[in-house]
Amino acid sequence: MKFTAITAALGLFLTGVTALDKPLDIQVLSASNCAEKDQTKPGDKIDMHYRGTLEETGFEFDASYNRNQPLNFVLGKGQVIKGWDEGLKGMCIGDKRKLTIQPEYGYGDRGVGPIPGGAVLIFETELVDINGQAGKKAKNDEL
Repeated sequence: MKFTAITAALGLFLTGVTALDKPLDIQVLSASNCAEKDQTKPGDKIDMHYRGTLEETGFEFDASYNRNQPLNFVLGKGQVIKGWDEGLKGMCIGDKRKLTIQPEYGYGDRGVGPIPGGAVLIFETELVDINGQAGKKAKNDEL
Protein backbone atom coordinates (compact mmCIF):
# COMPACT_ATOMS: atom_id res chain seq x y z
CA MET A 1 0.00 0.00 0.00
CA LYS A 2 2.79 2.44 0.91
CA PHE A 3 4.61 1.59 -2.32
CA THR A 4 1.50 2.44 -4.39
CA ALA A 5 1.06 5.80 -2.64
CA ILE A 6 4.74 6.66 -3.09
CA THR A 7 4.66 5.62 -6.75
CA ALA A 8 1.55 7.73 -7.38
CA ALA A 9 3.10 10.75 -5.63
CA LEU A 10 6.31 10.34 -7.61
CA GLY A 11 4.32 10.13 -10.84
CA LEU A 12 2.54 13.39 -10.05
CA PHE A 13 5.84 15.05 -9.18
CA LEU A 14 7.47 13.96 -12.42
CA THR A 15 4.57 15.30 -14.49
CA GLY A 16 4.75 18.64 -12.69
CA VAL A 17 1.32 18.30 -11.12
CA THR A 18 1.57 18.50 -7.36
CA ALA A 19 -0.74 19.40 -4.54
CA LEU A 20 2.03 21.70 -3.34
CA ASP A 21 1.91 24.12 -6.30
CA LYS A 22 2.00 27.66 -4.97
CA PRO A 23 -0.49 30.12 -6.47
CA LEU A 24 2.38 32.58 -6.92
CA ASP A 25 6.09 32.11 -7.52
CA ILE A 26 8.30 35.20 -7.30
CA GLN A 27 11.73 35.21 -8.89
CA VAL A 28 13.85 38.32 -8.25
CA LEU A 29 15.64 39.23 -11.47
CA SER A 30 17.19 42.49 -10.29
CA ALA A 31 17.01 44.11 -6.86
CA SER A 32 18.32 47.36 -5.48
CA ASN A 33 18.88 48.15 -1.85
CA CYS A 34 16.39 50.80 -0.75
CA ALA A 35 15.05 51.53 2.71
CA GLU A 36 11.91 49.68 3.75
CA LYS A 37 9.98 52.97 3.74
CA ASP A 38 10.81 53.32 0.02
CA GLN A 39 9.51 49.84 -0.91
CA THR A 40 6.09 49.15 -2.40
CA LYS A 41 3.29 48.48 0.04
CA PRO A 42 -0.51 48.28 -0.21
CA GLY A 43 -2.01 51.68 -0.95
CA ASP A 44 0.95 52.94 -3.01
CA LYS A 45 0.28 54.24 -6.52
CA ILE A 46 2.82 52.40 -8.65
CA ASP A 47 3.91 52.40 -12.28
CA MET A 48 4.97 49.02 -13.69
CA HIS A 49 6.40 47.91 -16.99
CA TYR A 50 5.61 44.30 -17.79
CA ARG A 51 5.60 41.55 -20.35
CA GLY A 52 2.92 38.86 -19.98
CA THR A 53 3.17 35.40 -21.52
CA LEU A 54 1.31 32.12 -21.23
CA GLU A 55 3.38 29.44 -19.53
CA GLU A 56 2.00 26.66 -21.72
CA THR A 57 2.80 28.18 -25.12
CA GLY A 58 5.06 31.18 -24.45
CA PHE A 59 2.55 33.38 -26.32
CA GLU A 60 3.01 37.05 -25.37
CA PHE A 61 -0.49 38.36 -24.74
CA ASP A 62 0.44 41.87 -23.59
CA ALA A 63 3.46 44.09 -22.89
CA SER A 64 3.57 47.68 -21.66
CA TYR A 65 7.04 47.96 -23.23
CA ASN A 66 5.40 47.74 -26.69
CA ARG A 67 3.33 50.84 -25.86
CA ASN A 68 6.25 52.59 -24.12
CA GLN A 69 3.78 53.33 -21.32
CA PRO A 70 3.90 51.67 -17.88
CA LEU A 71 0.68 50.56 -16.22
CA ASN A 72 -0.25 52.59 -13.15
CA PHE A 73 -2.52 51.37 -10.37
CA VAL A 74 -2.88 51.33 -6.59
CA LEU A 75 -1.24 48.25 -5.09
CA GLY A 76 -3.38 45.99 -2.92
CA LYS A 77 -6.74 47.46 -3.91
CA GLY A 78 -7.87 44.76 -6.35
CA GLN A 79 -7.30 46.92 -9.44
CA VAL A 80 -5.09 44.16 -10.89
CA ILE A 81 -5.01 40.38 -10.50
CA LYS A 82 -4.19 38.98 -7.07
CA GLY A 83 -0.83 37.66 -8.31
CA TRP A 84 0.26 41.24 -8.96
CA ASP A 85 -1.19 42.66 -5.72
CA GLU A 86 0.77 40.02 -3.78
CA GLY A 87 3.84 39.63 -5.99
CA LEU A 88 4.81 43.29 -6.29
CA LYS A 89 5.02 44.10 -2.57
CA GLY A 90 8.41 45.09 -1.18
CA MET A 91 9.97 46.33 -4.42
CA CYS A 92 12.27 49.32 -4.90
CA ILE A 93 12.19 51.56 -7.98
CA GLY A 94 14.13 49.81 -10.74
CA ASP A 95 13.62 46.29 -9.31
CA LYS A 96 12.64 43.51 -11.70
CA ARG A 97 10.72 40.34 -10.86
CA LYS A 98 9.36 37.38 -12.74
CA LEU A 99 5.96 36.30 -11.43
CA THR A 100 4.57 32.86 -12.27
CA ILE A 101 0.89 33.06 -11.43
CA GLN A 102 -1.45 30.08 -11.14
CA PRO A 103 -5.06 30.56 -12.34
CA GLU A 104 -6.47 31.18 -8.84
CA TYR A 105 -4.26 34.28 -8.54
CA GLY A 106 -4.79 35.23 -12.20
CA TYR A 107 -7.98 35.01 -14.25
CA GLY A 108 -9.23 31.67 -12.93
CA ASP A 109 -11.30 29.45 -15.18
CA ARG A 110 -12.94 32.33 -17.07
CA GLY A 111 -9.96 33.74 -18.98
CA VAL A 112 -9.90 37.21 -20.51
CA GLY A 113 -9.30 38.20 -24.14
CA PRO A 114 -6.38 36.14 -25.49
CA ILE A 115 -5.85 34.49 -22.08
CA PRO A 116 -7.68 31.16 -21.90
CA GLY A 117 -9.39 29.94 -18.75
CA GLY A 118 -7.12 28.02 -16.40
CA ALA A 119 -3.95 29.62 -17.82
CA VAL A 120 -0.73 29.91 -15.84
CA LEU A 121 0.65 33.39 -16.46
CA ILE A 122 4.23 34.58 -16.47
CA PHE A 123 4.93 38.28 -16.02
CA GLU A 124 8.32 39.91 -16.25
CA THR A 125 7.86 43.12 -14.28
CA GLU A 126 9.86 46.28 -13.64
CA LEU A 127 8.94 48.91 -11.05
CA VAL A 128 9.18 52.35 -12.63
CA ASP A 129 7.70 54.56 -9.91
CA ILE A 130 6.09 54.65 -6.46
CA ASN A 131 3.87 57.63 -5.57
CA GLY A 132 5.79 59.96 -7.93
CA GLN A 133 9.17 59.33 -6.26
CA ALA A 134 10.99 58.67 -9.56
CA GLY A 135 10.10 62.14 -10.86
CA LYS A 136 11.25 63.80 -7.63
CA LYS A 137 14.49 61.82 -7.65
CA ALA A 138 15.20 62.77 -11.27
CA LYS A 139 14.55 66.45 -10.46
CA ASN A 140 16.92 66.32 -7.46
CA ASP A 141 19.58 64.56 -9.54
CA GLU A 142 19.51 67.48 -12.00
CA LEU A 143 20.29 70.05 -9.27
